[in-house]
Amino acid sequence: MRDWWREIVGLVLPVACGGCGRPRTELCEGCAAGLAAEPRRVRPTPEPVGLPVVHAAAAYENAVRAMLLAHKERGALGLAGALGAALAAAVRAGEGYAGDAGTLLLVPVPSARRATAGRGHDPARRIAAAAAAELRRGGTRTRVLAVLRQRRAVADQAGLGARERQVNLAGALVVVDRGRRLLGEGRVVLVDDLLTTGASLAEAARAVRAGSDAGDGTVGRLRAAVVAASPSAFAINRN
Repeated sequence: MRDWWREIVGLVLPVACGGCGRPRTELCEGCAAGLAAEPRRVRPTPEPVGLPVVHAAAAYENAVRAMLLAHKERGALGLAGALGAALAAAVRAGEGYAGDAGTLLLVPVPSARRATAGRGHDPARRIAAAAAAELRRGGTRTRVLAVLRQRRAVADQAGLGARERQVNLAGALVVVDRGRRLLGEGRVVLVDDLLTTGASLAEAARAVRAGSDAGDGTVGRLRAAVVAASPSAFAINRN
């Protein structure tokens, strides 16, 4: 019955794989496999000051790039589950994952309000929610804390170089008042869909460190995880 219903829906509302465009499926097996690679530590060059240890599930190229763009820009929200599972794998791979050692707090890097309004959703927050559900299914206590906000307008990052992105984002994020206490209630992992220059994660880390009541304890061991990283950052796996 379920397959029959999908056939009818496919005729009325045609879909295509978010990775390769194969018709009549939102995500084909081949593209899903691209998200199942072994996560690794990633480092952009140059590496921004304050960037925590980051793990990524895949390189931002080919089908993975297409899937992230389809989810973010074209509203392929059904891809959030697969992208969230990949993010969960990156979280587990990082040193921020410690099994039963307290609750994992996934803190998504926020999109600009203008971008969120234009897309109709916040991609990083949606993927973080899917990752949290995946981690909970594996027995890890996990919460999503959307406690970061932009306190000033920033320019569109597209077309900006590494240094320009750092300047653009410097001091742009802040922890909301209610988040100060919450950040001290578990192990904090910053999460995003993509790492390119690392400027966004470095600024998020600065804001969390500045805006937490946890001091140098939990927040001092900040880690980060992303679905994908630029191919150059993914290839440079320096421990």
